[in-house]
Order: sequence, then C-alpha cells, then structure tokens
Amino acid sequence: MVQRAGGEDDAGFNLASLPEENLPRQFGKYTLLRRLAAGGMAEIFLALHRSVAGFEKLIVIKRILPSMNNDQAFIEMLLHEARVAATMSHPNIVQTFDVGQVDGTYFIAMEHIHGEDIRSIVRAMRKKGLTEFPLEHAVSIGLGTCAGLAYAHEKRDLEGNLLHIVHRDISPQNIVCTFSGDVKIVDFGVAKSSSQVGEDTKDGQLKGKVPYMSPEQASGSDVDWRSDIFAVGVLIFELTTGKRLFKGSSEFETLKLICEKDYPRPSQVKPGYPPALERIVMKSLEKKREDRYQSAREMQSDLESFVREERIPVSQISLTQWMQSLFQDKLEQQKEALQDVKQLADIIAMQHSPSMYEGTVTGGGGMSATGASPQPKRSSVGLWIALAAVVLVGVGGFFYMRKQAAEREAQMRADAEKAQAVRAKETKGALDIKCGADEGCSIWINGELQKQVTPAKVEGLPLDSEIKVKLTKEGFEAHRESITLSEQAPTRAIQAVMKTGSVTVVLKIDPPATVWLDNKQLKGVVEKLEGLSAGEEHKLVLQLSGYQPKTITFTAEQGETKVIQERLVKADPNSAAAAAGTGSPSAAGGGGGGSGKVRVTSKGGFCNVTINGVGYGSTPVEAVVNAGTARVTCKPDSGGASQSQAVPVKAGEVARAAFKLN
Repeated sequence: MVQRAGGEDDAGFNLASLPEENLPRQFGKYTLLRRLAAGGMAEIFLALHRSVAGFEKLIVIKRILPSMNNDQAFIEMLLHEARVAATMSHPNIVQTFDVGQVDGTYFIAMEHIHGEDIRSIVRAMRKKGLTEFPLEHAVSIGLGTCAGLAYAHEKRDLEGNLLHIVHRDISPQNIVCTFSGDVKIVDFGVAKSSSQVGEDTKDGQLKGKVPYMSPEQASGSDVDWRSDIFAVGVLIFELTTGKRLFKGSSEFETLKLICEKDYPRPSQVKPGYPPALERIVMKSLEKKREDRYQSAREMQSDLESFVREERIPVSQISLTQWMQSLFQDKLEQQKEALQDVKQLADIIAMQHSPSMYEGTVTGGGGMSATGASPQPKRSSVGLWIALAAVVLVGVGGFFYMRKQAAEREAQMRADAEKAQAVRAKETKGALDIKCGADEGCSIWINGELQKQVTPAKVEGLPLDSEIKVKLTKEGFEAHRESITLSEQAPTRAIQAVMKTGSVTVVLKIDPPATVWLDNKQLKGVVEKLEGLSAGEEHKLVLQLSGYQPKTITFTAEQGETKVIQERLVKADPNSAAAAAGTGSPSAAGGGGGGSGKVRVTSKGGFCNVTINGVGYGSTPVEAVVNAGTARVTCKPDSGGASQSQAVPVKAGEVARAAFKLN
C-alpha cells in the first residue's frame, strides 16, 4: 500500500507527529480505515467505498492537511493533479475515481494498489540477503513504465488536442509492482500538462527527485516528455547494475553530476552486461534530448525486441511469485490487520443511515433507486428499540475491536523497530585488508569479488556470522581466512602473507603454438609454467595459424607438477577458425574461441551464482563468458551446501544451468 502525498518525499516523515485520529471513521461516502502515509501537504488513507447490492471496493484517499486548507496554490495543484489523472485510464497508471470536498477539506479518491514501490522492494531484498535485482523483473518494470508513459504523453482531450502531460517525478518511489504482477506509475502530483496555469509552471522551479532528473530538468529549464524517458533510463541502469547512477555528497553535487559529468556505461559497472540492453539504456540517457528516444513507445519497442532476441523470461506470473515470496510475512500481517479494521467498518456502517450509500435514495414514484418496493414502515417504538440495540452492540463492539486493532498496530510498529535495529546491527562491521608490500590483491568476500583491491577497507559487513575472505594475485597462492565480527570488535585487520605459487605445468604441444594463460598471451615458445596458484581454476588456450584452437581448464594441488600433452588438429583452410590465426582467445573460433552466454536459474528458492570464480549475484543470472567449459556454482541464500555444474558454452549461443534447491 504505497500511495503518498502529491510530490512529497515521505522518507523519514513521522506519522506520529500528526494529530491522533480515531479510525475507522466515516468520510463522506467513504470509510477511512487506516492512515498509510503522509507528506508535508497531504496524507494518504486506505478507505472503503460501499454502494448498493453489497458493492465494496478498497480505494485510497489523498486528503490535504488542515494546515493547507487555506493555501489556494496547493489546492489548485491538487485539483490539477485530479484533472490530469482523471483523464487517464491505463493498466500501467494508477486510476483516479473521484475528487471533492468533505467538511471543507479537499480530497482525491484513487485506485488502491496492492503492492510495493521499487524502493521498498530493494529494502526487502537486502533483508533477505539478495544482492541482484533479477534481470527479467527489471526489464518488466521498464516495459510497464514505458507503456504507461507512452499513454500519458500521447493523451488528448475531447477535442483531440494533445495534453502534453509530463510526469516529472519518475523515481523508485513512484513505480509500484503489485502482488498480481502489474507495474503501475503513481503520483502525478507534480505532473505538467498544457491545461495547467499559474506559478507552478514557471521555469527554474525544480520538481521531482534530484537523482532522477534529466539535465534540462536539473538545470531548471523547460521540460517535455523526453525528461521522463531519461528518468526511466536512470531507473533501469540502477536496477540492472545494482548501483546508483547519480549520487553526490549533496543535492548540488548530484545536480553537477547530471549536468556536467560523463555517465558510466552499465558494462563498466557490471561486467557481462547485455550489450543490447546497454544500447537502450545509453540512448535514453543522452544529455541532449534530441539524441534520446523521441517517444516512450519507441523505447518500449526496443525493450520488447531485446526480450525476444535474448529470450529474457519476462513473465507476469514470475513477477507475482517473486513479489509474494519477498513480502510473504508482510502480506499475512496486512491480511490480519485488514480483517480487524473491516469489522470495525461494518459496525460503523450499522450506525449510519443507508442513505449514505449511493443509489439507495427513494424516488418520488414510491420505488427505491434499485427498483425494489419500499419496505413497510416500522412502528416508532419498534424503530427506537432496534436503533438502541444497534447502538449498544455497535458501541461495545467498536471499542473492543478498536482496542484489538490498536494493540495489533502497536505490535507491528514494535516489530518493525526491532527489525530495523537488527538490520543496523548486522551491517556495521568492517575489515582492513592488506596482503604485503606489493599489494594489489583481489578481494573475495563470501565468494563474491569486491571492487576494491588491497590495501582496502571493506565496510557494511554482518556481525555475529562467519565471513569467508579470499585474497588472490597472479603468481601467488590464494590466501583464505574466516572471520567473525562482533559488537565488541566490529572492525578487524587482515595482514595476509602471500606465498609464491607452487604449481608447475609442463607443456608438450605438437606442433608448438601460442599459449594464452588465464586470458594473457605468453611470449615465445612455452614449455613450462611455474609459480601458478594451487586450488584455483586456470585456463589455457592454444592457438596456431592453420590449426583448430584448443581450450584446456585445470586445477592442481599445492606443489603439484602437471603435464599437459596435446596434439593440435589442422583446420579447414576456409574456416573462420583458420582465418582467426593467432588472435586473442576471445575472438577465436572452434571449441574454445569467441564468447557465449550462461543463463542460470534456480527452482525452490534463490542462490548466489559464481561462474569461473566470478560472482554474479542472485538468480536468475545471465553472464557473458568465453566459449569452452564454464564452472557454475549456486550457493543457496537460505544456507546449505553449494551446487556446481560444468556447462559447455559455444560461441554466440546461450547455455543454461538450472539448479533445484531444497
């Protein structure tokens, strides 16, 4: 339940700072059930709309705060939001049903979206230890957002005039995934359209979340629909790389990053990033809007082509299952809380006249609006007895059930505060890591390669759980160490002593060929390799003009001497492999040349994926690797033994590894 006050960033807003309000309570023809959120100008309620024939519908009421009742500019902005939103009816846009006044207070009645915004989804992933947003779900969110924006940007009035609607605040807070697998754009509170008048449309006023602004929006210039397209590009970049694109030390610094600096390519942040998706993201992030996609529909079309060509398993059912698994506990709590508050609403309904519901007012012809004959009048004595019974039962039940609901809500808040305290405790450990005078060692934490190299301080590590550290460097044995950080000692130092590699490999290649070791070409004719690290997988590529290239992977124990004897096979003179000559192993044809993709999925849960020793985050994963044999390891998030598969990868093709978790 994610609606917020128009355009307000509700991060850190304390609901307790608002005056206490007895809920549920009647609000015009709606019943306010509970307050969901609040901003500086408006507050959001879950509400119930009842009508004839047992009609019931959950909706969301956005009601302006009493302090804003006399702010005509804000009231006009609220009404403008309602006018813009009410014209739109699209599955990827939150729908507006009603706008009006109750007791002098303006409100908007909107569609209730049973789901979570992207910001909440990422928080839930972190809580479960998931480090990577699934690619297919990130693309699904991009597709749904583009579809909704395309509809809004192309919307016309009844006379056929383009409304020029621009959302201006596409950000993680305003994109919602429902528990039925839909993607919704919410909060047109700062939307711009050609129907808007007044000071709110003047240039130079920044509206929206700074890290998702286009360069023209960040500089205070006039914006059009292409500003929304830029924001979608930022969103997809962050979901698919796991890193913020624009994050300065202050809002001013963030604005400078947007307007003045060059943007990184996704593949620079995440190795193995799909090239086709990178082209889409970078086109949407062009600084000059003339170079961007000229419509959200065009961007949506390219994303759909990417899904088809790369066979990305985008599925509404899959998104539904993923969302429900992420928020299983919260869904159960919401269901219980809703049952309690619904019972209170039923009692309130008993205490109000039926005429409060639409369509039940009796017409002058003696028939009700439903077409049913009016019921015989009861005697006044009987009526007063009935009303007294309803009031006595209703009031007693109301206070009893209200007490239950209040206790349940207090418990939920206490549980949330406790969970927050646990999360804060779990993520405040750090390791100071060094590996000797030469330094420059790669750092692996729990099987995942870190960006830093030694000397480095790795922060944000969990307390009271085992941390497996591995340091690697070419020509040295890997250093392994397990450490447990605690509240008493949250920071520890590792001073590793790297030992020279002890593995020797004797090569007997006929005829002598060019040798690549771990993607590095060795000079001259090589007959012996010394000082290789033990317990690590190494890759040899043998190449010679006129012969088929050969790829060999091997591991060896400490101090072992390994003999590799190979006879190369002549290639067809007209083949691509022969033409490749002694080029790089990544470009060569044949069994080990070129590159392909590995797509990794898991059934029965999620797992962290490592391919050839490189961490790629949580399933599902798709990675670009050199052709040959890829060793894929799947470590369940829920604990338990790791599973591994050796997967043959052919150049230009997609190999698949599927794991079944208990």
